[in-house]
Amino acid sequence: MVDDLSNITDDELVRRAAAGEQVAWTALVDRHLASVMSFAWYRLGDRVEAEDIAQETLLRFAKKALTWEPDGAKVRTWLYRVAGNLVIDRQRARRPVSSIEDIEDTSIIDIQPHLDGKLDTRRVVHRALIALPARQQVMLILVYYQGYTVKEAAEMLAVSEH
Repeated sequence: MVDDLSNITDDELVRRAAAGEQVAWTALVDRHLASVMSFAWYRLGDRVEAEDIAQETLLRFAKKALTWEPDGAKVRTWLYRVAGNLVIDRQRARRPVSSIEDIEDTSIIDIQPHLDGKLDTRRVVHRALIALPARQQVMLILVYYQGYTVKEAAEMLAVSEH
């Protein structure tokens, strides 16, 4: 019979996973993979890239688990910070170099092409989201899409709520 690990803290799961307990690692992955992947997807707009980011984040966490300090950062905070940094790296790598004349004004969002009876809200929202500075993007994703409170999101980003 497999232990029910749903009531065990992340810190305890990390300790057990670092000790080689595969079921504890599986519980950690089950607990955090979907939210890390959707966080990356909202930032990048590409499911395959989001899967890559989530996988790389968890691989880095597997290495970090060996030296994890239970009274330090929360597991989810660490995961979002790493995923956020990987997203930024990915965005920088794929950003084409353009002259200033070639750059369109991203602050103006033309929704008219999407008004063929149905508004493609997802595309419009994504364009608006990526036009924001990275920190504002992350805050909106954490609160609006991931369901964290403003206080929790501010804690993850190590910023003030105000």
